[in-house]
Amino acid sequence: MTSAPAPASDAQAPPTSFIDAIVNLKKVAGPDGALIGDIVDQLDERAFGLLILLFAIPCLVPGLPGAQVIAIPIFLLAMQMALGSQEVWLPKRALEARVKSAWIESIADFADKRLRWTTVFSKPRFTFLASGLAERLVGAICAIASVTIMLPITNTIPSLAITLIAVGLLQTDGLFTLAGSLLGLAWSTFLVVMIWGLFAGAGFAVNLVQEHLPWLGNMIGQ
Repeated sequence: MTSAPAPASDAQAPPTSFIDAIVNLKKVAGPDGALIGDIVDQLDERAFGLLILLFAIPCLVPGLPGAQVIAIPIFLLAMQMALGSQEVWLPKRALEARVKSAWIESIADFADKRLRWTTVFSKPRFTFLASGLAERLVGAICAIASVTIMLPITNTIPSLAITLIAVGLLQTDGLFTLAGSLLGLAWSTFLVVMIWGLFAGAGFAVNLVQEHLPWLGNMIGQ
């Protein structure tokens, strides 16, 4: 009688998708949550792309607080990528910060239900847009987009741009990195034009008032 084949070891198990890696973070979190450092260690094998995606997801989850704060590690990671760094670095204070288990579960559930489609539609293509010099360029675009998340306005658009870029980097899919980069640049340009218009309009209003103050004073005096 032949014995049953031994179960495959973990080393022989097929690699999980990047969405599965995020969903599995629920196992890392205990009742008191998890340290950022433990999460980084869990995902370190996929480096910048997966970590940037992980930090971008909270900015997409409706009602989940902390988007403006989470944009800081996105900026740090994106700048390291733009500068060509090969190793992930975050400040010790950030690594020792603890996040609640409910927060991790919200991120994992959102990734599982809303972002699973990215694993279906993304694949290695136009890889020159997701590696080498292009990778550093999209890192700079991610950094710019993360700055706009810190502003007290909607953060959905820049977060979506960063998410598309991160997926493109993970899958070496140039179409995803291109789409995310164009969206991030378009949003950043829109904000710059809008802010410039506000300042220009305010300056025009101030000049208009200053020019007509003497005339108004004379009318009131009469």
